[in-house]
Amino acid sequence: MTLTKPPGAGAAGPAADHAPASPRVLGRSAARATGLLAALLALLLVLVLSIALGAKPLPAGAVWPGLTDPASPDHTVVHDMRLPRTLLGLLAGLALGLAGAVMQALTRNPLADPGLLGINAGASAAVVSAIAFLGVGTYTGYVWFAFAGAAAVSALVYTVGGGRGATPARLALAGAALNAALYSYVNAAMILDAASLERMRFWTVGSLAGARAETVGHLLPFVAAGALLALALGRPLNAMAMGDDAARALGARPALVRAGAVAAVTLLCGAATAACGPIVFVGLLVPHLVRSLTGPDLRWLLPYCAVLAPVLLLGADVAGRLVARPGELQVGIVTAVLGGPVFLYFVRRGRAVKA
Repeated sequence: MTLTKPPGAGAAGPAADHAPASPRVLGRSAARATGLLAALLALLLVLVLSIALGAKPLPAGAVWPGLTDPASPDHTVVHDMRLPRTLLGLLAGLALGLAGAVMQALTRNPLADPGLLGINAGASAAVVSAIAFLGVGTYTGYVWFAFAGAAAVSALVYTVGGGRGATPARLALAGAALNAALYSYVNAAMILDAASLERMRFWTVGSLAGARAETVGHLLPFVAAGALLALALGRPLNAMAMGDDAARALGARPALVRAGAVAAVTLLCGAATAACGPIVFVGLLVPHLVRSLTGPDLRWLLPYCAVLAPVLLLGADVAGRLVARPGELQVGIVTAVLGGPVFLYFVRRGRAVKA
């Protein structure tokens, strides 16, 4: 039997490691490496802008002393507020970008996104329940409920969407229905509990404003574990793009790959949602953009997403701080405003929903 390999998936085979690379392949790899370096530079730029710009204008010369000198009058703003916020945006963006790419590869569904498929809503509902009914009030408490909610909704969407026979349209419809139901529950719980409403009113739209150094420290191990697992799945997910039988012939174990992918998405989405609330469209838009640059090969697509998703999230956060100065727009609102028209564009062009 002859296996026809899609572009980018041939590298998943064992023989690919020993086959000589053609000049064309080497040139493509060099171009991808150069593009990744450019993406890293863009990330560095947006990190600097996120620390330097905000609702309170600061002269350029005050940023570095505010970051490094505790005696600086701007130390509280730069070091204690903007630096944790920037690091939280970096980790949350990386988590959402990788989660979206893994979900799209696993489900073979270009609409797969932690927000659109209800996974963020599941994490949010679990966190709101913990706050309203159990009195949980710290990130370390939120995160375990967020993991449970994300995992439960992942399984439910897959089951309601048809299980192994699920199509992109059915998964999207199942996710939309659960998303609406869960957010209705979140709103009801917040209305019935005044303390929850006060604590959650910014969190539920997605915000980096409440970032603290301890939050970043608690988030880091979960995102690191999820990111390492996601990146390790690049090669086997490439193999699974050709179907389970072909993947087995290439040495992959589909059931184990699916379990690892669900674990990675749960870690990434649960940790990010617990820290900054549900932020939609980042996991949808970035993989689409990256795929046009790298092709479908997940060994390149995943690192690109890990770099460019924080660029999008932090860029949206900086824009939200500047357009409503001296107040600010929450980053979840900005990403929704940016992502909504692009999502409609995908649908109208027939690139997203294919039953």
